[in-house]
Amino acid sequence: MQDHRFDFAVDGTPEEVWDVIWKRTRVGIETDTVKIEIFHPGDEEGNGLVRHCHFPVPKYLLSGGRAQSWEWITEAKRPVSWRYDAIGKPLWSRASGWTRLEDLGGGKTRVYFRETYEAFNPVMRALLEKRVHDFISKDNDKLIEASLVRSLKKLREREAT
Repeated sequence: MQDHRFDFAVDGTPEEVWDVIWKRTRVGIETDTVKIEIFHPGDEEGNGLVRHCHFPVPKYLLSGGRAQSWEWITEAKRPVSWRYDAIGKPLWSRASGWTRLEDLGGGKTRVYFRETYEAFNPVMRALLEKRVHDFISKDNDKLIEASLVRSLKKLREREAT
């Protein structure tokens, strides 16, 4: 099983961080490489949100370099934390992720993220799990932080006008 953790601090209260993350999470996204479709929006806090994700994987998995996952949100408690669980292919796998927001005071928040990933097949787990997970998550730390900083900056600009 792979276990990846990272954290970073941003200028924004936990409520602001929660709101900018969840505003985007609830509508889905589509970029050149990633597509996230929302099948069910969940409740006010996000519990029960269901999404279908498409993202790149190594071509040696013989899937045309594309993977899919079906994810659902549980344990969402605004503005503190949430969890997601997912089933993905290829490799047939399961993942869980936890995000927690810590109020640092002075309008700052530390964002903690943890994800576990495990291929179901024990042979594929031994041969490919680490390589595939490293490929999938290689830029997540930088991308998540940069996206959040950018969104909080836009929020500040809107508030200033």
